[in-house]
Amino acid sequence: MYGGILLAVFLALMASGFVMADGRNAGGFWEGLPMLGAFPSEVMAEAWAKRANLPGLLVAHLPSLAETLNIAAVATILGALAAVVLSLLSTRGLARWPRLTGLFRRMMDACRAVPEIVIALVLIFILGGGPVPAVIAIGIHTAGALGKLFSEVAENADLKPVEGLASVGATWGQRMLLGVIPQVAPNWLSYALLRFEINLRASAILGFVGEGGIGHDLKIAMQWGQGRYDQVVAIFLLLFLSIVLIDRLSDRVRQRLVRGAGA
Repeated sequence: MYGGILLAVFLALMASGFVMADGRNAGGFWEGLPMLGAFPSEVMAEAWAKRANLPGLLVAHLPSLAETLNIAAVATILGALAAVVLSLLSTRGLARWPRLTGLFRRMMDACRAVPEIVIALVLIFILGGGPVPAVIAIGIHTAGALGKLFSEVAENADLKPVEGLASVGATWGQRMLLGVIPQVAPNWLSYALLRFEINLRASAILGFVGEGGIGHDLKIAMQWGQGRYDQVVAIFLLLFLSIVLIDRLSDRVRQRLVRGAGA
């Protein structure tokens, strides 16, 4: 009965939300559906007509792709380091200050709650446009997301090594470094690699708001409209190929880490 009631409420909320969104839409949703494939077909037609330019465009946008990769990599590293500290301080049974675990958990919740683009817009107003606000924005969100995942992994760690280190007078940092991190490192690295893929997409999206990288090139190309659609397709191809490559490499690394941890 409760499941049926919840399903009915959920469907009612979906229906009312769609009606409200359709009413506030600048155009007509139903009227615009037949045009859904018009823009992509126009882009692909122009790109096909200028297909001879695609190799040169791919090479021309490689520096922007490298900047996007750098933003994602630096943000992932900084966010993961912050996540390690926050997760250990918020894990029950391992926290340095048990009474403050709730505070550190709320800090991670706050980092996750605010989207990267909102943080980036605030930082652009303060610091100006460029890659630095993007790194900070993505790093903050990464710290909250990975901190939650790291904490859940750490909660399942075997406490016997920690207790053994405590019995010989090891400090809290030594207990974490020698007793906990070796157990959880494979899973932590696996999550960090997965997050790197997500951050690559986020750094490309932030380029639309002035953070640089290949997202900024895509925004400029789309603003120019007809005549630049070959650039749009080249940029999408670069993003697609880089994400596929990173996904394959990180998936292989994660499999090796998990197999190594299981062995």
